[in-house]
Amino acid sequence: MIAQELFLGLMLLGLFAGILSGIPAMLAIAGVPLVTAVLGSLLGVFDLTFLNFFPARVYGVMSNPLLMAVPLFVLMGVLLEKSRLAEDMLAVLARMLGGSPRGMALSVLAFSAIIAASTGIIGATVVMLVLISLPAMQQAGVPKRTASGIICASGTLGQIIPPSILLVLLGDQIGNAYLEAQQKAGNFAPDPVSVGDLFAGALLPGLMLVGLYAVYILIVLRPTNGARPRVPSDVTAGEIVASFLPPLLLILSVLGSILAGIATTTEAAGLGAIGALLLAGYRDTGTLRGARPLILAAALAAAVLVFLSFAGIAAQTLALIAAALIGLGTLAAGLRLWRAGVMAGAVGETLKISGMVFGIVIAASLLALVFRGFGGDHMVEAMMAGMPGGTWGALALVMAIVFVLGFILEAVEIIYIVVPLLGPPLLGTDLSPVWFGVLLAMNLQTSFLTPPFGFALFYFRSAAPRDITTGDIYLGVLPFVALQLIALGVLIAVPGLATWLPTLIFR
Repeated sequence: MIAQELFLGLMLLGLFAGILSGIPAMLAIAGVPLVTAVLGSLLGVFDLTFLNFFPARVYGVMSNPLLMAVPLFVLMGVLLEKSRLAEDMLAVLARMLGGSPRGMALSVLAFSAIIAASTGIIGATVVMLVLISLPAMQQAGVPKRTASGIICASGTLGQIIPPSILLVLLGDQIGNAYLEAQQKAGNFAPDPVSVGDLFAGALLPGLMLVGLYAVYILIVLRPTNGARPRVPSDVTAGEIVASFLPPLLLILSVLGSILAGIATTTEAAGLGAIGALLLAGYRDTGTLRGARPLILAAALAAAVLVFLSFAGIAAQTLALIAAALIGLGTLAAGLRLWRAGVMAGAVGETLKISGMVFGIVIAASLLALVFRGFGGDHMVEAMMAGMPGGTWGALALVMAIVFVLGFILEAVEIIYIVVPLLGPPLLGTDLSPVWFGVLLAMNLQTSFLTPPFGFALFYFRSAAPRDITTGDIYLGVLPFVALQLIALGVLIAVPGLATWLPTLIFR
């Protein structure tokens, strides 16, 4: 037993050392457990037959219909970012809210909350905010540290506001861990936990976080000496409708179809990808201009189909005509974007991001297998059971571990390391799995802002001017990390924020 504990400790230390060394996370997460397993086998403390289950695990990951939503949501976000719809929304918002420091800061926050539900791509969002909003915020008199914090924090809202790729991955892991834990506890028919549950559960906490950011901006933001805010120009109703209506309708269609039970998460992700393709194709004016009416007709047909689904109307002939228009419009939009060079870039970026996610998922599956082969699951159960405070003490330990790991690991890596290893002992109790999942999502939100490896900080640094130092960025995000921890504390104290809406909709 002592030898197994020693190997587990060495494996975890080697894992963190490998990740911090700069080699791809996927190789570290898979390679260190494999080497540890071979060494353990040579010393007689690990049975290599455990590894026979790994091919079945890989097949289970790659055939999981839920995880098919990941590349579709990524493609949706990349296409919306490349269509420049987001830039138009931010420009119109800034003119609507005025050129004052508070107005500019609130416009960036409001824009980020809206675009978070449609893209969820942190790198693209943060870089876009730096390039477009940072000069305007500085010109309006927003201090550079405050501007840095607002952009970094706002750019990460896509990880907590649904539909979010992070919530899709959490839903997959929480659902599997909850089912396994409940069956082990003797409950062989537990209510399944779906991504829709987490989407509904994260909606109110995500809006609460946006509200906390807004209150902070209203309280602390003051214009710098000598700053002369720009006088905003008039914004027409046509500009507002053209900028906000298409992405808002797309968001409502995707999220609404999931919450209404009309579509599964994967089906809704497909709807989002097609909708984003039509929006981007219609906006591109450089090629095949004659195809725009067909693309517009396809978008209207898609809206009709969604309306018929929500209304529960069965009109087969109308549905067939709409489907044909959508197919032709999608082909036309894809051809326009391909000729413009947008489609190739969007597909390449989608493959890159999705490949990283699935690589980590498969590698983490090997890690969990080796961890169990060394008896780590029994050690974790004993440790959780011995925590003072019972379930609450164990929950506090898991939250503390996730927060600390956020300083050195990426959110996806934390999900696939922590949930399979530490989640089952908690999910085998009466703890709400939806609440636990939203708590993890809110906690993981901090990992994008905590130095030294917060991804939002890296993206901001890559696009920010040189007069904003790394120290300015770190100091600027500290208040927002504190606000995230306050939101996490409120969510722990009031579980109903995460459980009320899913119960109302799905139960």
